[in-house]
Amino acid sequence: HSQSTLQVHTGSITVPRPSLGSWVSYGLGSENANLPSFVALASQPTYNGHTVWNSNFLPPVHSALHIRPKETVANISPTTPRSVQAGELDFLRRLEAVRPADPNPMVSARARSFEIAAGMQLAVPELYEIERESPATRALYGLDEKSTSEFAWKCLMARRLVERGVRFVELVDRGSAGNWDQHGNLQRHESLAHAVDRPIAGLLRDLRGRGMLDDTLVVWVSEFGRTPWATGTGRGHHSAAFSAWLAGGGVRGGTVWGATDEIGAKPAENPVHIHDFHASILHALGFDHEQLVYRHNGRDFRLTDVAGKVVREWFV
Repeated sequence: HSQSTLQVHTGSITVPRPSLGSWVSYGLGSENANLPSFVALASQPTYNGHTVWNSNFLPPVHSALHIRPKETVANISPTTPRSVQAGELDFLRRLEAVRPADPNPMVSARARSFEIAAGMQLAVPELYEIERESPATRALYGLDEKSTSEFAWKCLMARRLVERGVRFVELVDRGSAGNWDQHGNLQRHESLAHAVDRPIAGLLRDLRGRGMLDDTLVVWVSEFGRTPWATGTGRGHHSAAFSAWLAGGGVRGGTVWGATDEIGAKPAENPVHIHDFHASILHALGFDHEQLVYRHNGRDFRLTDVAGKVVREWFV
């Protein structure tokens, strides 16, 4: 799990590198000065912890903010009057303007983090006002039903974040009331799928209804699949061939790309490497994956390393 989770996020299976979300944040910047450009919605960190959301050698401002479902952001309520806080930030900016240039990006990132935190104290309370969503929208996501409420909250919050200019939102489902890693009870996948099916369908419908789907890329992927053969009452890990889907963002709807052999064990047609997958995602977001680079330790790094090709057949 750890190696595959690292690879699907960073393109590297061994050495931690900047997350896909961090690269997107670095490339696109922020549309909202009061919110981070990369947010991860997860009950708990996935395998490798926050490493998979880390900016690594990219400027630290491009790391993800981790938000747990239905919990407010820690320390979001100011403990000092806003007028005092504004004066403190102004003093910090004036110090920044007169200090000698520092090659360490951590210094500037630290200062920027204070500015974002202050902005979030204004933006986050309104962001969390999900109770203002209409009954029809809540029903669309399954927000008020116990079996779907947790992932519904993530999907609805993702839409609200994107509406407010957050560039990259990651939703993690470890399997509410269970675990997707079913080595011993594959039937458990039925209830796990039920918990996410309605919310993600609701998100797609909601984005389309608001005219946002064409400008929003939705990617659904896991770190690997399950073996096509049984191991007792479950299935083992299987990274040789598995599926992902994309929607919105210029994706050609209804397209099926690639095929496996007759038992689903190995790719038989049009295999897609993780670098191809990442290159295609970046293409949908307007990047040339070979040009999105960052100089570190004397060489230019990119998400797709020295490989990757865009699967242009996915897009209109």
